[in-house]
Amino acid sequence: MTKKRNWKRLAVILVVAAVALAVIIPVAVLAVSKLFTAQEHAVRTDWSFETGDVIAELEEWQVDFAEAELGEGLRAIQLVPQDIGEEGFTFYDLEVQQRLDGALQDIKTTQGMSWTATTPLAVLNPFGTGSNGLYLYFETEQDTKVIYTIHVEADGISDFTAEAADASGQEYTRNHEFQLIGLVPGERNEVTLTMTGTWGNTRQVVRFSVDMPETSSGYSTRLEVTEGSSDQPQAEGLFAMMRVNGYLGYGFFFDDDGVMRYEMVLEGYGFDRLLFDGDEILTCVSSSKLARIDGLGRVTRIYTLDGYDLHHDIGYGAEGELLALAEEVGGETVEDRLLSIDLETGEVTQLLDFSQLMEPYFEMTRKVGPTDDFFWQAGEWDWLHLNSLQYMPEDDSLIVSSRETSAIIKVKGLHSQPELDWLAGDERFWQDTPYAGLCLTQEGDFVPQYGQHCVEYLADGEEDGVYYLAVYNNNYWSLNSRDFTLEVADSVGTGLYLTDDETSQVYVYRIDENNRTFALEDSFDVPYSSIVSNGSQCGDQGNWVVNSGVAMVFGEYDADGELIREYAYKCTMQNYRTFKYEMNIWFR
Repeated sequence: MTKKRNWKRLAVILVVAAVALAVIIPVAVLAVSKLFTAQEHAVRTDWSFETGDVIAELEEWQVDFAEAELGEGLRAIQLVPQDIGEEGFTFYDLEVQQRLDGALQDIKTTQGMSWTATTPLAVLNPFGTGSNGLYLYFETEQDTKVIYTIHVEADGISDFTAEAADASGQEYTRNHEFQLIGLVPGERNEVTLTMTGTWGNTRQVVRFSVDMPETSSGYSTRLEVTEGSSDQPQAEGLFAMMRVNGYLGYGFFFDDDGVMRYEMVLEGYGFDRLLFDGDEILTCVSSSKLARIDGLGRVTRIYTLDGYDLHHDIGYGAEGELLALAEEVGGETVEDRLLSIDLETGEVTQLLDFSQLMEPYFEMTRKVGPTDDFFWQAGEWDWLHLNSLQYMPEDDSLIVSSRETSAIIKVKGLHSQPELDWLAGDERFWQDTPYAGLCLTQEGDFVPQYGQHCVEYLADGEEDGVYYLAVYNNNYWSLNSRDFTLEVADSVGTGLYLTDDETSQVYVYRIDENNRTFALEDSFDVPYSSIVSNGSQCGDQGNWVVNSGVAMVFGEYDADGELIREYAYKCTMQNYRTFKYEMNIWFR
């Protein structure tokens, strides 16, 4: 009898334990997932960095001069704001930037100092925005330009050569001021500066070494590189990795050999993309802040989005306007707002609330549930999930990509009376909605896009009303906000991670608004990524940079879609996008 009671007691314990685990595990998984997604809204609180001894204190600017520990080959300093350890400090503050600039100007003009190419003013990361950027200032007797080469004694690291973009905007000058980009963290970098005259003659050559500290983020400075089948040359520029999960609050720039050449330090979040305006870039620096940054790393303007968080894309709109996809902090819905930011005044206006613009469809949706594919969003009303925008100035319209509905959507009359113009995707999805009549007709036999990202204008067509769009087709079908079933082709992925022979694709769509059709003009397969990712053209020869975020690879492809080189990287689950930019704020 005792044994039977013990067995019964054990059975009860096991049942209770099983029930407890059934309850605890989903709750724990959901809690961890929420913490993971909350990273995007975190703001950096520790801006400290290692320096040598403090050699001067400028009370006027509340900035200390400290020795930069770069070895014996170059004497350099670092600018340390005296309030860097205080709560709320950030380098993305114009008052802080003005103090740093004031301190820098003071030392440039210090009486008795002669800044020459052999004894330049060298400042490591002067404005706190790029951990391995080296500011140089010096004078030459003749008008010259500076071409520099960085050599590292390590296998797989080729010499890096660039012509410095001077802060003056001049090609030739006697007062040289620029940020030397390309020093590899954690390595001894041998630098050669060549001053070239207006006739192409070499005026002076200066050499020095720099022992660069390790990355601030801890991210690897080397990516795993695999050669592709194409022998076409790669486009000029650097790859910009954007929002690398596990390393949010940084932007990483890699060369064609997969070597890190710049680590940008942000307040939080990460880039959505870089927008260029003369000698400045405009980009996200936290989930609720954008900034203009010049070639020296100096922040010249801040745009704060009080009450909103950025999500997934920014782009130029009408004259003097920036458009941004966002969500209202504490709002009922997520990822369904469009903001207009006046680049002159900084005024932020909500231009579109898609839950109102598409209210009849919105009312058919529900919140994400714990058993949906995107369970980590349980409780969120992510009914549309906008992930890219493209402004069309010719007719004041906007093209957005909606991942949740697997649709590309055009809104006309953006700044007057916004209304839906058309939707492109699987027409069956919209059959029982008020928008069935707005669907463009699919022309040709192909599988339409599912879960797509980064829809971008590519080229004009042969007549007005015809144009081409580039699309990263994730080729992943998932619906988390509506109880609706859609039978998709066997080639379409239905899992977050790769199984069997699934692939994603870069699509080029031909949009014909005159005949209300869309057709697949071109496509090529790329590694499968269920979410995030992009396929974007770069360079003058029509090359493509394709990031497959969940697969943790990006590659450069030729104009025919043949792989030139592929780069494997590490992150937590995904890297959002990778573009390739010439970075003319740094290089001429």
